[in-house]
Amino acid sequence: MSNPFYDPGELRATRVKDLFARIAARYDHINDLQSFGLHRYWKRKVIDLARGQTSDMALDVCCGTGDLALGLAGRGLRVVGLDFSAEMLGVAVNRQRRCGSEPHPQGPLFIQADALKLPFPDCSFKVVTVAYGLRNLSDFRAGLREMKRVALPGARLLVLDFGKPDNPVLRAAYFGYLRLFVPILGLVFSGSSSAYSYILESLKHYPAQRGVAAQMTELGLKNVRIVNVLGGVMSINIGEAPP
Repeated sequence: MSNPFYDPGELRATRVKDLFARIAARYDHINDLQSFGLHRYWKRKVIDLARGQTSDMALDVCCGTGDLALGLAGRGLRVVGLDFSAEMLGVAVNRQRRCGSEPHPQGPLFIQADALKLPFPDCSFKVVTVAYGLRNLSDFRAGLREMKRVALPGARLLVLDFGKPDNPVLRAAYFGYLRLFVPILGLVFSGSSSAYSYILESLKHYPAQRGVAAQMTELGLKNVRIVNVLGGVMSINIGEAPP
């Protein structure tokens, strides 16, 4: 039976938007449970690898509830967080207020927009990140092209997402976890198992770290590399815009 939130065609964006509207209020809580809190460490690792300097302009694409955007802003960067889900952005803005961070320029500026049509001119940002969002786009290659387009020469582009381990035993165990345990969490805490079985369904159709690295290279990014975590269960792709 196909997942109601996954569509490989033109309805992809609509289905994904419906999914995040449904789970936005519990998104952070379930992420903590399903990753045993490790997603916070992985995001901090992305922030460290971004190597942003104070006052650098940074863009967090598909920012969701704002983890990366708020973390980058905490390092002194001037951050724009962009997402197409009003519900997820609402959670991000509320988190910003609870943390005592006022709207831009003191904290991130959160805006609603399409990751495939970024509303910024070429060469605008020194750091461009996306966490758990590239996999959800109808065309991940187009998403990477847009990220490169808005990146300044020498800017760092970083992609954090679920990976595909090379080790077949680890991959089987990991996919089993996504197939069996994660949907149970979704059912208990959001009332929908299909909202979280979507993760595995989308991952099956996503080229993961090796495919992203190949596309970064094809786009002309420099110093492309993969940082695998937990044997490739999670991965961070890094590339630099040509000078």
